[in-house]
Amino acid sequence: MSVLHSPLWLRIGYEILYEIPRPTPMVLMLYVHPERASDLAAPERIGTDPFVPIDEFIDPFGNRCARLIAPPGTFRVWNQSIIADNGQPDAQDETVRQHPIEELPAEALQYLLGSRYCEVDRLGSIAWDLFGKTPAGWPRVQAICNWVYENVQFGYRFARWNRTALDTYVERRGVCRDMMHLAITFCRAMNIPARYATGYLADINAAPDPTPMDFSAFLEVYLGGKWWPLDARHNVPRIGRVLMARGRDAVDVALTTSFGPHKLLKFTVTTDEVASGMAPPMQSAA
Repeated sequence: MSVLHSPLWLRIGYEILYEIPRPTPMVLMLYVHPERASDLAAPERIGTDPFVPIDEFIDPFGNRCARLIAPPGTFRVWNQSIIADNGQPDAQDETVRQHPIEELPAEALQYLLGSRYCEVDRLGSIAWDLFGKTPAGWPRVQAICNWVYENVQFGYRFARWNRTALDTYVERRGVCRDMMHLAITFCRAMNIPARYATGYLADINAAPDPTPMDFSAFLEVYLGGKWWPLDARHNVPRIGRVLMARGRDAVDVALTTSFGPHKLLKFTVTTDEVASGMAPPMQSAA
């Protein structure tokens, strides 16, 4: 028997504080993804203090990005938005099939290849040893997520910017991005297109997490003619996932890229359910 979930509203946002020694160009990937923009209660804008002009562009992966020049001194970047969510857990379908490579759409082929953090060539034989006897399709992807969840220890103290999928396999520890890189690499090695994604993740119907909120990485796999979100860290469907950006791996979705020295002073993320009495009215379709 399926469980019905009511639509809900989420308050999402962040505050990032830098110390900037000299004028520094930056690229920010801090918007909700264009696919979710219509769910926002109002158009999303990045705030800065002091104010600086912001130019926007869409990158080759369809992510909305911002360009600015951060001035010397303390520089604050922030945003607060309200977004509607369907209240449903991540979609799953155990019957979806794995496509032969010749059936894949051209845009999916790049997500079979190795990338900066996903060494498909070096983990290919390991992937086939581990998952070659699993049924193709959803069961194989789920077996990969199960293996990563059960064999890689999660911990913020393990964060390291240059850890690759192979490093994660050897060290058996990391943060959410490391776990996704390993799961993505295993999927690609098994000829399943897989891409890296990041965004907000609410704690709705989840075990309490004492750590501060953060942006959360996940992966998307192409099966049965569509992309499906999965999460090798939590390994359960979650409610309130809000996509911000996607790409081949973490290189393509860096939330902030600074072209010069800077010091991070503060970083906070908010993803909270809005009480029903405080939610904005739902917008009807024209």
